[in-house]
Amino acid sequence: MTENKLKKADIITVAKAARVSPSTVSRYFNHPELLKSATRKRIDSAVRRTGYIRNRAAQTIHGIRSGTIGVLVPTLDHAIFAEVVQAFSDTVAAQGFTILLASHGYDLQREYAILRKFLEHRVDGVVLTGLDHDEAVFQLLDSQDIPCVLMWNYAAESRYPSIGADNEQAGKLIAEHVLSLGHRRIACMFPPTNGNDRALARREIVLTTLRDAGVELPKEWMLETVYSISESKLDAKHLFSKRSRPTALICGNDILATGALYGATASGLTVPDDVTVVGIGDFKGSSEIEPALTTVRLPARRIGQEAGQALVSAIIDPSSGTGTSLHCAPEFIRRQSSACPA
Repeated sequence: MTENKLKKADIITVAKAARVSPSTVSRYFNHPELLKSATRKRIDSAVRRTGYIRNRAAQTIHGIRSGTIGVLVPTLDHAIFAEVVQAFSDTVAAQGFTILLASHGYDLQREYAILRKFLEHRVDGVVLTGLDHDEAVFQLLDSQDIPCVLMWNYAAESRYPSIGADNEQAGKLIAEHVLSLGHRRIACMFPPTNGNDRALARREIVLTTLRDAGVELPKEWMLETVYSISESKLDAKHLFSKRSRPTALICGNDILATGALYGATASGLTVPDDVTVVGIGDFKGSSEIEPALTTVRLPARRIGQEAGQALVSAIIDPSSGTGTSLHCAPEFIRRQSSACPA
């Protein structure tokens, strides 16, 4: 092995390879937004050629940004949060940041432990999902004085700036649509609400909207189903197998609604002729299944982009703060899975 290969590349090596000053290379890592695109590309090429790896630990000790952002979501099992996380990651990457992604499984105590790990790694900012979190989480963020954005949900008076959709509005839109079609024999399928303020807000407003219209659900028509197409299919089959069955099923998200569509078909029913099935989310694939799913679109990509831009701005210019909350309004999408009762 040659002497050059035994010696690890340092910032001077990169600077010489890129034909720039060492301070410019340092700026490339710590403040990439200050460099021209052509300069960043030249330094990136030099970093790749030389195999340079900077010492993050040493830099964070001296107060230099780590270039990482901690992103905490409830689950990685399904595509529910995939689009919003991808949009967030793409947005911050354009400014030179990388995300550390973790899930807490709807366990708010576990969320606190993961947040501590993020802070131990000296992340520059944190994204939490939803509005409701253990008070210890907020106290930890306050004590560290670190930029934070609450992503996916929106509330004008949230503890930290929230960027997302109003889940009550989403639930109200879908419930009003089913009622407007003339349905009165309506069932609901929602995920467990423990640690899930999104599901809770949607469920409560759906039930309130139905109740205000004089529709009361029999207890056996109020289903609680985990985020699973297979489980929602089974629960839907059981519901539709009864002699007395609903003419419409409102699902708390498109994952459950997709399983319910399969459950209706497996029960010998035709959607929407025999039963209407609707969801919330408009996730990828909701428009491609047969029949295409009537739902309420949550603008996941825009939410991720806006949250990413807000957090990067707060990191780069701490005096600006993380800004104000932003509502990315949900939108009702009418497709083929809903119709008037036969």
